[in-house]
This record gives sequence, C-alpha cells and structure tokens, in this order.
Amino acid sequence: MFPAENLRDWRGEKVIDPEGDKIGDLEAVYVDTATDEPSFVTVRVGFVGRHRLVFVPVDGATVTPSAVRVRYDKKLISEAPTIDTDGELAAADEPGIFAHYKLPYLTGGASGARRLARR
Repeated sequence: MFPAENLRDWRGEKVIDPEGDKIGDLEAVYVDTATDEPSFVTVRVGFVGRHRLVFVPVDGATVTPSAVRVRYDKKLISEAPTIDTDGELAAADEPGIFAHYKLPYLTGGASGARRLARR
C-alpha cells in the first residue's frame, strides 16, 4: 500500500475500511479550500435505486492495487452525513461532517467562506 496522493484517478474504484470491508465506490474528491489538497471523498453507498453519497476523510488513506483504504471503520462511515447522488453539499452542512469525525472545522477565510470544494 502507498499514500493516496492522486485520488481523482480513483473515481469509480471501491473504498474499503481498515478491516477490508467494502464501503462503496469513490464518487468525488473534495479539497480543502485553504490548501487545495484532498480533504474528503464522497463514497456511493446504498442499494439500487436508493444510493446516496457519504463523506469520508482522506487523512491516512492508502491505495492498494484494487481499492482505496480509509482509516475509518464502516460503521462510523455509515452514520456520517450524506447527500443525494445528484445533490450538492450546502455550506451550512460542512461543520457537521467535520464534527462527525471529530475533526477541527476552521473556515478558510472571510465570514461564511467554504472549507470544502468539489474537484
């Protein structure tokens, strides 16, 4: 395994937890607006006709020949904030995503500035 440096190339690939359990498929990368570095990915989860996108931090993620391995377990991820597959992340929902994973949430600058941007 090696660090997940260019996650954009992994869209559509499976995402697994530390135990190797499949969480879903990588759908998009969200970068930190202050650094333009990947911060979260959205993972497509659910059943046919009832898919949703769940946010997963990429800190500590690694890649294997067949998957992106994140450091958070499937149960914690399954309880994380989600959006519809055709939805957008509202600025007001960003703090809740960070809080779910117990990560600090600091805005990138001016009042109301977004912290995450989809790339």
